[in-house]
Amino acid sequence: MATLYVIMEGGAVNMKKAFTLVELLVVMAIIGVLASLAVGSFRTAQMRGRDAQRKSDLKQISHALELFYSDYHKYPNVDEIDLISGTDEFSDSKGTIYFKILPKDPSSNFNYVYQVVAGSLNQKYQLFAKLENSQDRNLDLTITNSGCGGTGNCNFSVTSANTNASE
Repeated sequence: MATLYVIMEGGAVNMKKAFTLVELLVVMAIIGVLASLAVGSFRTAQMRGRDAQRKSDLKQISHALELFYSDYHKYPNVDEIDLISGTDEFSDSKGTIYFKILPKDPSSNFNYVYQVVAGSLNQKYQLFAKLENSQDRNLDLTITNSGCGGTGNCNFSVTSANTNASE
């Protein structure tokens, strides 16, 4: 901090303390670094929040599919459940509502995928999503389904108890 001498009318000397340009630049640089760290942490928290939402959505959809299975002893056909729009309800022809509004992926770049395992006569299903956090402990890099959108394959799945994601 520098001392600034100001000579007033009549010869009086007034001393004022002021910051130098270098000190101001150092403070601004420190504030910039702290702000960039805060923004980075905020984005990571947002990404993890979206991934948590995806996991929760697939678990809820899975629960609705199991309710459907308990009524019909089979899972619905792919064309009976629209996971992309996020506006349709999941109901049967009798009017039983299993899910009022099917959830949509929280990012507009990705979709949820529902498929019945081929040759299973609707006895096995797979739900897929793409997680953004490449460090997530639930990541499954063996999934070959690419219908989730974005680049690369889906990397998270929820399946019926009698199957797995790679079947």
